[in-house]
Order: sequence, then C-alpha cells, then structure tokens
Amino acid sequence: MSVKQRYFIQLSYNGAEFHGWQIQPNAVTVQEELQKSMSMISRESIEVTGAGRTDTGVHASLYVAHFDAVSLKLDDPNFVYKLNKLLCKGIAVQKIFKVGPKDHARFDATHRTYKYFITFDKDPFVSSFAFKPFKKVDIEIMNEAAVFLLKHKDFESFERTGADNKTSVCDVSAASWEVFDNFAVFTIQADRFLRNMVRAIVGTLLDVGYGKISPKKFNQIIEKRNRKYASASAPGEALFLVDVGYNSLIESQIDYKAQGFHFVPREMPKRS
Repeated sequence: MSVKQRYFIQLSYNGAEFHGWQIQPNAVTVQEELQKSMSMISRESIEVTGAGRTDTGVHASLYVAHFDAVSLKLDDPNFVYKLNKLLCKGIAVQKIFKVGPKDHARFDATHRTYKYFITFDKDPFVSSFAFKPFKKVDIEIMNEAAVFLLKHKDFESFERTGADNKTSVCDVSAASWEVFDNFAVFTIQADRFLRNMVRAIVGTLLDVGYGKISPKKFNQIIEKRNRKYASASAPGEALFLVDVGYNSLIESQIDYKAQGFHFVPREMPKRS
C-alpha cells in the first residue's frame, strides 16, 4: 500500500481574481484553482488545507498550506516551474517542502500578520492595492485608538455577522500605523483572526482618523461586542496577508525572501 507524504506549500496570490481562499459553490477561489492544478500535475487527487481564510479580493504575499501526496516528484528541479506554468496568473508557488505527518498549516500556525495600505495621493499604479481615504486622516490619533486592540481579547464587534466561529477571542500582539512618503500601512498580528476582522477594524480606525469616532469611543465599541457598533469594513483590495508563523523547524524551510510582491519597501524612509 502506498504511503502518503505530507508537504507544506508556500505561495502568493492576487486576490482580485478570486472570491477568497476557501472553496465555495459557483465562485472562483484560490484553494480550488490550486487543487485542480496540483491534482493534474501529480496525477492524483490532491486536497489542500490552508493556514486560514481570506476574504474576496484580499491578497496574500505569503501564504502557507499543506497537502498529502504519494507520487509528488520534488526531486524534479522543474516541478515548481511546471506547476506555476499550469496555474492561472493570479497564483504563484514559491516552494514545496516535506514536513511531518501531523504538521498542520492551520492548527500549527503561531501567528498571522496582515498589512492594510492607504494612499494619500491618487495614483493609478497603486489604486488596485491601496485605499485612498475620502478625506485627510489623522494617523497619530488612529494609533492612539489602535493601542486598545492590544488590551482586549474578544473582538466580536469586528466579526462578520452570522460567522460560524466558535469563539471571538483572539490574542492581538501588534497593531499600529506607519507613515511613508505618500501612504500609510496598518500592520496587525494575532494568533488568529475572525472573518472580516481586519477590514472591520481598519474601517473603524479610519472613522477615528476622520474625526467621527474618538479613541475612547473605539475602545467602547470593542467592549460592546456587537458588530452593529463598528464602522463599515474597509475595501478588501488594500489588505495583504504577509506572514504566517510556525515553529523554528518549519520557519527555517520557508523562503521569506521569495515571498510575493510588496509595493512598500521596508527600507523606505518615513515622512518627517
């Protein structure tokens, strides 16, 4: 009897072409496209389990999933090249590597990190990946409000209504805005995220930046644990999943330098 080997796969995708990661009826998803291509190239039925869901239109510059296979020929140096050639242009695979039989892309993840991009200027070259606020926003006061995210555990106020999560508790370990030359980036890291959580947080923080909501009011919205008190969700096209953390053994095999496109270089100087 053939024994299946478990693999982790590192990939990136442009969410504009997809209705999120997870397979759903009558919609094009990343999971479905990846499974079809991998099953075709390996000539066996492949089911891929991702590190988590992403919403429609949301991108991932670094995403991790796992799958089991018998006949995958990783000794072929052109395997990833062939897979990328078969995949649609919105998905790119960077690496596939063997892991233990019980290693799990979702359950073993220690944290996820998202970035949300806003641009201060109208720019046709970044408009597909950044949101332009309707008016000037106060980044400093938005950061004052973001601090409250670190002081709470229950984020039901930012959870999509009707979501099937068993708990709305998350451990947020980082949440802040950084200002660059002509845009700002919101970075948030947590052990897990609820459906629509980051976009709802950003939408509410933008209302803080517009002066509609005070930081104190933002804190009260979290405490109410009711989605109706938070603001409308920010658009998905400006949101990127940029990192999924694991134990040191798995992380040592992830190629962080090969991760997908970041249009905000880390070394860019901050606005004075």
